[in-house]
Amino acid sequence: MLSLVLWLIQLVLALLFAGVGFMKLSQRHARLVDNLRWPEDFPAGTVKLIGLLEVLGAAGLVLPKATGWLPVLTPVAASCLALMMALAIMVHVRRGERNRIALAAILMALSLVVALGRFGAFSALGM
Repeated sequence: MLSLVLWLIQLVLALLFAGVGFMKLSQRHARLVDNLRWPEDFPAGTVKLIGLLEVLGAAGLVLPKATGWLPVLTPVAASCLALMMALAIMVHVRRGERNRIALAAILMALSLVVALGRFGAFSALGM
C-alpha cells in the first residue's frame, strides 16, 4: 500500500515539476516576470537553469525506480526537489509573497515523503 501511495505522489510531483520546468524553459524571461513576478530577481539564465533542474528532477522521480536502473536516484531526485522548494520558500518570504509559500511548502513536504519512503525510512519505522 505504501508503495502505491509513493508512486501516486511521485507521478503527481513529476507532472507538476515537468510542467513548470518546461514553462520556464520555453517562455521568454519577460513573460515569466509578467506571470510569476519572482523571476525579475534572477537573470534569465538562472531561471532557465531552475526549469532544467525541475525537468530533470521530474524524470528522476519516476524513471530510475520504474526502470530499476539506479533506483537510488529516485529519492535523491526527491531530496533535491525538496531543497529547491525550501529555497523557493525563502525567495517568496524575502519578496513578501506570502500567497505563494503554501504551494512550495506542500511540494517540499510531498518531495520529502517520497525521499524518505524510497530511502526506506518508513519501513525502518514499521510502516
